[in-house]
Order: sequence, then structure tokens, then C-alpha cells
Amino acid sequence: QVRLAESGGGLAQAGGSLRLSCAASGSIFRINAMAWHRQAPGKQRELVASITSDTSRNYADSVKGRFTISRDIAKNTVYLQMTNLKPEDTAVYYCRTVVDYQDYWGQGTQVTVSS
Repeated sequence: QVRLAESGGGLAQAGGSLRLSCAASGSIFRINAMAWHRQAPGKQRELVASITSDTSRNYADSVKGRFTISRDIAKNTVYLQMTNLKPEDTAVYYCRTVVDYQDYWGQGTQVTVSS
């Protein structure tokens, strides 16, 4: 069993910054990829950023140049540094980790950006 613990959400003003963290624990042999998704009210969940085991990164067009995904392999932790936040970034952010080719999701953390 794999558990994901997310932290770092909250309230920010437009133009501000937040940093999300997600630590994986439990029965882990190999983490294949880690990612952040988000879901705004009334919208479908979307991929925000992902990072693979070979540190290949992928970003949604809407966050390129503003968000940075990184990982600490020793801590099985993925981070999402969010800068120049916009009101449209308001959503529940979910951590997703692929461990031994199985998907695991966190419970989500709310990010609210005020204008």
C-alpha cells in the first residue's frame, strides 16, 4: 500500500507564490512518475505537470513558465513551485504517483488565488 501526503495549499493573491509538496510512503519499489493534477469547480481534472524517473518534465500550456515541478528521490517527494499565480489557478490540486506501474492519488489540497 502506498500513501500520499500533500501539503502547501492555501490562499494567495494574484501574482503571488505557493509551493505544494507530496510525499509518498509505504511499499515502494520504484516510482515511475509523479505528477500534479487540478480540478476547478465545474471543470474536469487536468494534468498540470509531471516528472518521470529520468526527470523528463511536462507542463500544461497554461502553467508553462510559471510552475516548476521537481522531486527529491531520497524522500520520495514531489514539489510544485507555483509563481505568478492567477485567479484561474484556483482549484483542488491532486498529487498522483505511479509506483511499480500502479496509480495512486492524494486526497487533494485547495489552492485559492484572489484577484
